[in-house]
Order: sequence, then C-alpha cells, then structure tokens
Amino acid sequence: MKQRDKKAKKLDKLFKHLRFLVKAIHGLFPYKMHGNLTKHNEGSLILIGNHYSMLDVFFPVLITDRPVRFIAKAELWKGGLMKKFVQTCGCIPAKRDGTDVQTVKDAMRILKDGGVINIFPEGMRNKSYSEFLPFHGGAAALSIKTQTPIVPFVSITKIKPFKKTHVVYGDPIEFRQYYGKKITKEQLEECDEILREAMWNMRLAFMERNKIKIKSDRM
Repeated sequence: MKQRDKKAKKLDKLFKHLRFLVKAIHGLFPYKMHGNLTKHNEGSLILIGNHYSMLDVFFPVLITDRPVRFIAKAELWKGGLMKKFVQTCGCIPAKRDGTDVQTVKDAMRILKDGGVINIFPEGMRNKSYSEFLPFHGGAAALSIKTQTPIVPFVSITKIKPFKKTHVVYGDPIEFRQYYGKKITKEQLEECDEILREAMWNMRLAFMERNKIKIKSDRM
C-alpha cells in the first residue's frame, strides 16, 4: 500500500510539472481552449480526442489537475527515450490489433480506483483534416463496464509552432442505459459511432461559428 501511495505521489508531482511545461511553451505552441472547461478533478474519467500530433497529449492534461494515464501503442516500450517517458508517465501499452487483454484490465483497474485515462480512438496520427480515421473500439466498452463518463475534446488543426490551435472540450457522455447489462458487439459499435459523431459535430460547429476554413486537407 505504501509503495502504491509513493507511486501515486510521484505521478501527481510529474503531472504538475507537465502542466507547467505545457503552459510555459504556450508562446511557442499557442492554443486556445473552448467549450466546457470544467475542471474534472473528482471521480473516474475517460478522455478521448482526435489525433494529429504527438503534442496532442497537451490537451487532456489541461482539463484536470490529476495524472492522466495515456493508452499508447506498445511499440513505444521497445527502447530509447520514449520508453523511459511512457514508463515514467504511467502510460498503458496497447497492441494495434486490440487483442491485448492486459490493456483492458489495467485501464479498468485505474478507473475503478477513481483515476483518469486518455484514449485517442483513431489509434494513429491522422494526416487529413477532412475526416476522422475509423475509431477503434474501447472507450465505450470501458465506460460501460466501469460506469465512467467520457469527456471528448477536439483539436481543430494540428498543433504547430507560432500558429494558434483551437481546442474544443465537450460535455460528459454516458451510456447509462447499458450500465449493469450485457451489451452486444452491435450496441458497442453504435456507442462508438455516437462518440465519433459527437466529436465531429463539435469540430464542425466550432468551425462554422468562427468561420474557419482549412486551406489544405493535407498537413
């Protein structure tokens, strides 16, 4: 128990430094936050966002004062600086084919302990602004199994030096109608599509409201 508390304190300290770093480099990588900016500092939480850049990890850490456990591709654990980084941050390794049962177990344990996890459901960095990549299942299933709300966020464009990125945060989404019930594969796919549509509509609504047009579909 003491060892677990020690690790938790180290993670808290690490993410305080990370949030300070994100705010400190705001001049280099400018961003503006929009939407529901409520700080989610209590209870288990799943954060999901679209994925244009490795720097997208900035955005989930700004919406809570707690450590965020990222689900990341298992290849990052192969070696080098990235292995050290993901291990230090308490990231959860996941295989691209979605067959890693341990990933689900680790994520569920964190959520049942009242923690926060982040998922980029596209599974890889998107090279186009015209649409999202197909979502990999997982967020909806974890939400239902652990009765955890999902907070979506959407970056309108890829984060770049000296060019402002707008990030929109949405209201929590819950699938309470399925809590405590056995859910079919088709129902899970419907839930994942609801998440995808919610995020896409957030993006479209913001762009239309602010008359934003993307000059090029490719980055």
